Amino acid sequence: MNAPAAGGDVRTSPFFTHDHELLRDTIRRFVADRVLPHADAWEEAGFVPRDVLREMGDLGLLGIRFDPEHGGSGLDTLATVVLAEELGRSTYGGFAITVLVHTDMATPHLWHAGTAEQQARLMPDLVMGRKIAAVAMTEPDAGSDLASMRTTARREGDHWVLNGAKMFITNGVHADVYFVAAKTGEPGRNHQMSMFIVEKDAPGFRVSRALKKQGWLSSDTAELSFDDCRIPLDNLLGEENRGFQALVRNLQNERIVLGAQSMGEAAKAIELTLDWVRNRKAFGASLWDKQTIRHRLATRATQVAAAQALIYNTAWRDAQGQSVTKEVSMIKALVGTLINEVMYDCLQFHGGMGYMRETPIERMSRDARVQAIGGGATEVMLEEVAKRM
Repeated sequence: MNAPAAGGDVRTSPFFTHDHELLRDTIRRFVADRVLPHADAWEEAGFVPRDVLREMGDLGLLGIRFDPEHGGSGLDTLATVVLAEELGRSTYGGFAITVLVHTDMATPHLWHAGTAEQQARLMPDLVMGRKIAAVAMTEPDAGSDLASMRTTARREGDHWVLNGAKMFITNGVHADVYFVAAKTGEPGRNHQMSMFIVEKDAPGFRVSRALKKQGWLSSDTAELSFDDCRIPLDNLLGEENRGFQALVRNLQNERIVLGAQSMGEAAKAIELTLDWVRNRKAFGASLWDKQTIRHRLATRATQVAAAQALIYNTAWRDAQGQSVTKEVSMIKALVGTLINEVMYDCLQFHGGMGYMRETPIERMSRDARVQAIGGGATEVMLEEVAKRM
């Protein structure tokens, strides 16, 4: 069976079933009909309209992995790879990450660790897009180093009281539900933290400011403040002092998803660039007739296809319940660098037009830069791989 080419028809892949194919077609139609005609306006506004996310909920696109009892489709890790790839291919990274943080980085905390009451209260609205979720982990002085987290939570009567700040929180401005990590253990016990459900109207919680970014402009990103923020004791999510393990568990899924999104973007960038260089004339011939350009694009297409194969295999293994800790770190380390190399070449081969805002490659190159940082910086990921060699 032939392996899928970068940006090509992945239906020849042995990893994907008919259900995955139908899902891919649904997402592509939605992107074509509801995203591409309007996404430039979302970039200007700085967020994706809520009604668009509700439409995705109506189509079942926000609950792909979740149990049918919560309104989900009960599909597997490969289905989320399909979602992430196709959202990446939209060329609007801000739109893609808005959705993926909700579906695959925030809501899974409730799905994995929530009580029956918590899930019954929140999951239906999250799956349908009536409420949007964010995960609040990163802090001004604590990114990949979770042990440096300073936000605390203490018991006080029948409440938890949270104090601290969170930074770079995707969906942070417009979310309704935040899954927040805070230290709950004894001083000096760096990994004793817990996860909490904080809803928008919780006393003492506020969105400090919306952050301005280089890319992902249609993704709202915020700094959050917790000033004696009081939430019910029942809003503890999972076991007390086991939040570190919950974060690490979900980071595996997050890194597969970010890898798939990145390679969807990279494959689409190569497609756009192929079309450009075949039609652009220089020195009496098309740019495609220049061997240097042909070979560079062939190299990038080969690298993207190899990365996709690693992602597909890792997602399949994860769906089988196998441990993929090393592999997801490999994925994140690989794609964070590769997507930026692909975008550099694609912009270069567009020439001056690649630097113009009217060209998708200009936006895509800005959006790509963060993929080597968010979800685990490349250097941190390489260290995680090295530990397991």
